[in-house]
Amino acid sequence: MSQEAGQYDKVQAQEKWQAFWEEDETFKPLDDGTKERKYVLDMFPYPSGDLHMGHAEAYAMADVLARYWKLKGFDVMHPIGWDSFGLPAENAAIRADAHPATWTYNNIETQARSFKRYGLSFDWSRRLHTSDEDYYKWTQWLFSRFYERGLAYRKDSFVNWCPKDQTVLANEQVVDGRCERCKTEVTKRKLNQWYFKITDYADQLLDDMTQLEGGWPDHVLAMQRNWIGRSEGAHVDFRVEGRDEPITVFTTRPDTLFGATFMVVAPDAALASELVSDGQREELERYQEAVKRETEIERQSTERVKTGVWLGRSAVNPVNGEEIPIWAADYVLADYGTGAIMAVPAHDQRDLDFALRYDLPVRTVIDVDGTDPAQTGVATAGDGAYINSGSLDGLTDKASGVSSIIAQLEADELGTGTVQYRLRDWLLSRQRFWGCPIPVVHCEACGEVPVPDDQLPVRLPDLRGAALAPKGTSPLAAATDWVNTTCPTCGGPAKRDTDTMDTFVDSSWYFFRYCSPGYDKGPFNPADVAKWMPVAQYVGGVEHAILHLLYMRFFSKVLRDMGLVDFDEPMLRLLNQGQVINGGKAMSKSLGNGVDLGKQIDEYGVDAVRLTMVFAGPPEDDIDWADMSPSSSLKFLQRAYRIAAEVTSPVAADYTAGSVDLRKVVHKTIAEVSQLVESGRFNVAVARVMELVNATRKAIDGSTGAADPAVREAAGFVAQALSLVAPYVAEEMWAVLGYEPSVASSTWPDADPDLVRDETVTMVVQIKGKIRAKLEVAADVSEEDALAAAMADPGVQRSLAGQEVAKVIARLPKMLSLVPR
Repeated sequence: MSQEAGQYDKVQAQEKWQAFWEEDETFKPLDDGTKERKYVLDMFPYPSGDLHMGHAEAYAMADVLARYWKLKGFDVMHPIGWDSFGLPAENAAIRADAHPATWTYNNIETQARSFKRYGLSFDWSRRLHTSDEDYYKWTQWLFSRFYERGLAYRKDSFVNWCPKDQTVLANEQVVDGRCERCKTEVTKRKLNQWYFKITDYADQLLDDMTQLEGGWPDHVLAMQRNWIGRSEGAHVDFRVEGRDEPITVFTTRPDTLFGATFMVVAPDAALASELVSDGQREELERYQEAVKRETEIERQSTERVKTGVWLGRSAVNPVNGEEIPIWAADYVLADYGTGAIMAVPAHDQRDLDFALRYDLPVRTVIDVDGTDPAQTGVATAGDGAYINSGSLDGLTDKASGVSSIIAQLEADELGTGTVQYRLRDWLLSRQRFWGCPIPVVHCEACGEVPVPDDQLPVRLPDLRGAALAPKGTSPLAAATDWVNTTCPTCGGPAKRDTDTMDTFVDSSWYFFRYCSPGYDKGPFNPADVAKWMPVAQYVGGVEHAILHLLYMRFFSKVLRDMGLVDFDEPMLRLLNQGQVINGGKAMSKSLGNGVDLGKQIDEYGVDAVRLTMVFAGPPEDDIDWADMSPSSSLKFLQRAYRIAAEVTSPVAADYTAGSVDLRKVVHKTIAEVSQLVESGRFNVAVARVMELVNATRKAIDGSTGAADPAVREAAGFVAQALSLVAPYVAEEMWAVLGYEPSVASSTWPDADPDLVRDETVTMVVQIKGKIRAKLEVAADVSEEDALAAAMADPGVQRSLAGQEVAKVIARLPKMLSLVPR
């Protein structure tokens, strides 16, 4: 195809404008304060290979806003980088007998070329990679600051262990009992691990969500609230004969203590092994081995049969003095609260199932519906009258019951009111090589010693191939020359920490680094961050709702408390794009339904693929590529180009001398597209541009003609609007119209209110809520004139049948409602 034939050459256009944008630095912000700043950010990619269809959708969406805001006169920063540490590179290096960096940086260059081909408006001068030493130096620096503030610590605990990848997984990385990456069934292992104390910020993470309402999707905020899981209740002390310290349990319903007929301890909690009698120890140990083979998901399932063993010990219920048996059962987890619960079987279904299985007593203490759970097998939840509850008997108010019992417990020094969270501290240790080393040495004399700042970064040793293979410990542990070092405090022999950090640490602060990527006096320049942040628009998948999006909010609050930033939340708005599927199913090699992005671009061009992605539906919806037609998108783009190519009016033509009818369509489109893009309805904005193309074609082919200045105005705005989704054809249109230098650097027009305003509109007349007439009235019609027009209408007259109008409700110019006496 050639321009002479009235069509744009998609391949030539891609090559031409990529080169121009790079040489011109079109998308590098001025950063001089002359314009209001906007920071648009995509969740940065992992370099697992070339770009795929999911990338094509996600990055097209953010680019719409970045390009739009630039045309609107903002100084836009739209950076790119790579989340380049991680397990896939390590596994690839093992297979290839190579260093992970080779695979990583080769893939980064492949993706970089594809990003440039895809026409994204990135500022390449701010490019970063989290595996670069000048990046992970500051990741280590931040770890040290967290350590100083008591937010980084080590403890022994049972952790999720992937036997295939031979590494620890955070709770969030276990999906349906399996490793989220390799799908291997996860087991438990007790290790000494590093944690970030995210629970110290639980209340702030919850409370500050009010700042995100309206800017973040409601379902993402709900997911984070549920994950944090704030629960108000009480810590209750149960005395155990022969034990100095009581067992403390957390409950949200201390008012049901009179119904607590047994206690349950997690079998894998240290407390179970401590409490068990000698006669029951062997049985407990057998049971513990069995529980190790169960996942947390299985243990917490309401569907499965509950199992347990009696520990041969009893505790004393603090409100009635009753001795209740202590059991170990798999449905209680060691890391929830204290690892022990009070069981109230009448009002908790899991407790009831367990009680009925092991013939334990069931006592109803709240009469919800008059039924007996011991007979029905269904625990009763909800409010009702307290029974069998001592001083609470007869009360019906839950709040009064809870506060009364807490007051009694506190007075007797047997408990206290408290708040607990489902959120657990962030486990960040990983037993793998290709990650950020933890900047701590272990000295027999001095204990844990952070590596001094002037010795950062702690660099990774040169390991490759078989030396990286999983062996149950970190590959770093085998690098003895690297491990053995000198204590910075006493100068004696010491060993480096051999774990690396969870890669979510790297991605929890990268958006700050973009503001000053070459800064060498800290992780970022606070003055630059103050200019650019918070981020105006963040775009990425909803799969990160709990992991990345929670962790980066935590990091931001710590940095605020360190005085490095002056805001609570780093991202003002969040857009979650949907998935690209094929034939109703997620694309996968096993299903053979993958679609190659590169081949789609080769056949239809970047513009057609991008347009198809954006036009397919709301950004948050999934796109089924089997239902898409990039060939139709290409045909539309050629039609749009032909309009620009046919314009014959001079560049300096006076638009006001053009067709009023076409100009009205143009300016209504400007107004609508502006509003639609601002509200994230990109697909509808594209539809309005398509309507304008059709209207302009009719004008050219009709009496208006290609020489009319209004046709030039229409073609110019079509080029600007299409530049948000189809940048190459837009640049070609702008050039053929005679404008320079680039449509990406043009100015978005303002809609003329006189042209947008309708001269007449259809006014609906209602009587008693029913439509009785539709009248054409002036757009600025007064209530007096509207009423007069309505009263003169025969249909209105018949409906009123001579009745006087008692009340007029006017919503002009669209509606007039009459209420007869």
